Amino acid sequence: MLTLQSDLHGNHLLGALPSHEWQALAPHLELVHLRTEQLICDSGQRIHHVYFPTTAIVSLLSTMEDGSSVEIAAVGREGMTGVPVLTGGETMPNRVQVQCAGFAYRMSAQALKQQFARSDFLRRLMLLYMHALLTQVAQTAACNRHHSLSKQLCRWLLIEVDRVASNDLSVTQQLIADMLGVRREGITEAAGKLHDEGLIHHSRGHIRVLDREGLEARACECYGIVRREFDRLLPRLHQAETVE
Repeated sequence: MLTLQSDLHGNHLLGALPSHEWQALAPHLELVHLRTEQLICDSGQRIHHVYFPTTAIVSLLSTMEDGSSVEIAAVGREGMTGVPVLTGGETMPNRVQVQCAGFAYRMSAQALKQQFARSDFLRRLMLLYMHALLTQVAQTAACNRHHSLSKQLCRWLLIEVDRVASNDLSVTQQLIADMLGVRREGITEAAGKLHDEGLIHHSRGHIRVLDREGLEARACECYGIVRREFDRLLPRLHQAETVE
């Protein structure tokens, strides 16, 4: 059980809650460790718990009949999983799987729904988050269709370092290929070029971003669109509530 609001600050949504709101949620939050590739909820399954990541990254995956999949959104410290429970959907339309191991706060879907119904602030916060998340999903689809693999890789790496607040990523080229729905050889070639240009350093199972500005310059506009939408929507609500 959480006792201090500072305990919540690893996750931006929880950290945005005013004191009386987090006091209502805190008894229902449990800090858990998520393992790489851990399946949180499969497509079509009922959502029993929602997760607010702090250091973990969770992927929303669209899976085809042949078993292949592609990442449509990454959820880290900026957000939460399981948003369909707040819209009445009850089940996940996509697979929810841990991409990078780390910690998250787990909460029963029922407890969140009850507080969502009681709290105007929580409703506004969650609706704004859903809007930002939908922007990420839509922009990812457009990016995968229209932009080069090199630009997609730059976008993906920037999103990842934002989600974990670190320039070091414990990822394999195969995982990146799976997330982008491409062949590993393509990722190897694209990452090698970024490495040669001094933008990243990559070794087996690890990537370090060396030149973030350079990586942003190489990325397509999709990264900036999604980041601006998150920055535009969520902090504004928190600042307005603080002033009140």
